[in-house]
Amino acid sequence: MTKDEYYKLGRKLTKEERKELFREYDRTKDPQIRDILIEEHLYIAEILSKKYAGKGIDYEDIYQVASIGLIYAIDRYDLTRGYEFSSFATPTIIGEIKKYFRDKGWTIRVPRRIQELSKKINLANIHLSQKYQRTPKVEDIAEYLNATPEEILESVEASKAYSPQSLDVSYDTGDDKEINLSDLIGEEEQYYDKIEVNDLLETAMKDLNEVERTILLERYINKRTQVSIAKKLDISQMTVSRIEKKVLKKIKQELKKTMGI
Repeated sequence: MTKDEYYKLGRKLTKEERKELFREYDRTKDPQIRDILIEEHLYIAEILSKKYAGKGIDYEDIYQVASIGLIYAIDRYDLTRGYEFSSFATPTIIGEIKKYFRDKGWTIRVPRRIQELSKKINLANIHLSQKYQRTPKVEDIAEYLNATPEEILESVEASKAYSPQSLDVSYDTGDDKEINLSDLIGEEEQYYDKIEVNDLLETAMKDLNEVERTILLERYINKRTQVSIAKKLDISQMTVSRIEKKVLKKIKQELKKTMGI
């Protein structure tokens, strides 16, 4: 398929059409086919870029990096391994974005006072953890550093762009719960996790027969009981229970194989 033929279609390609293009690209390495595949999958780069937006680097810069990651994924993708492309591309793109954040470091426009406070917070966290034998609260760190809780959280937010590892640090909320720094800042892109999960489930379900698929969908999508499903399929509730267990075991094994566990 040429780019002219693609644009004449006036629509997005179907899944099978995209797979056929990947096969053709694998054979020919035709740059026109590569361009079509990039355009067809730019939505993945867009979704993942939004996940990291608002963290110290302009969205357009992140999107450019994500697009480069997408190109790498297209060049490396092997259709014969059975992965959906989006499942393969997602970690590749995220890796490029995180690498970009690490490389930028403090060249992101962060005030020096925030840089200095961030270092003090890390040291205070270690000291107070040893002193109290628990994860320190934000208020504990603020008191120790003679700062306000707002200043601590401001520094945490700014340092998020500099050091993604710091997001693993936990703080006590005072309600017998601990939260990660990532929980204090920003929102998750609601469609991000669905990209990979949906593809993995679709791969895992492809070998199920109609009865098995019906039981799985009715139980976990439509939230129906085993008794109501048994009546619908005119089989016993015990049979539904047995098939459900077998299907879940089959899907679990397929997911492990797909994810290389």
